[in-house]
Amino acid sequence: MNARFYLVFAALSCLVSVAFGAFGAHALKAMVSPERLAVWHTGVLYQMTHSLGLFILVSASAYLAPVLQKWAARFLVAGIVIFSGSLYLLVITNTPALGAITPIGGVSFLVGWLLLALAALKKQA
Repeated sequence: MNARFYLVFAALSCLVSVAFGAFGAHALKAMVSPERLAVWHTGVLYQMTHSLGLFILVSASAYLAPVLQKWAARFLVAGIVIFSGSLYLLVITNTPALGAITPIGGVSFLVGWLLLALAALKKQA
């Protein structure tokens, strides 16, 4: 697993989620409905939460089976991009059809967390 890549991705993803949170709280608030703003904030929350999870995943390398850890990281990254990205695009473009993509990101999150648990269980002592 390329730990440096995932650490950089996680750090930049945290940066983006803070910036997008501020954008939503200030600029976007005046441009979209409260319902769409809530969708935006869901994207921000999930992006930050899973970015921090990616930090934990990289930090726990000594306790994880490497191949499963790598796939867990990949699925968490995919979830961040697909889940949060689709919500951001949905709000900005006012294209509700993008909501059909969001569950793919949610499933990616679930698979990532499951793989992390399996990576911990499969690690040889």
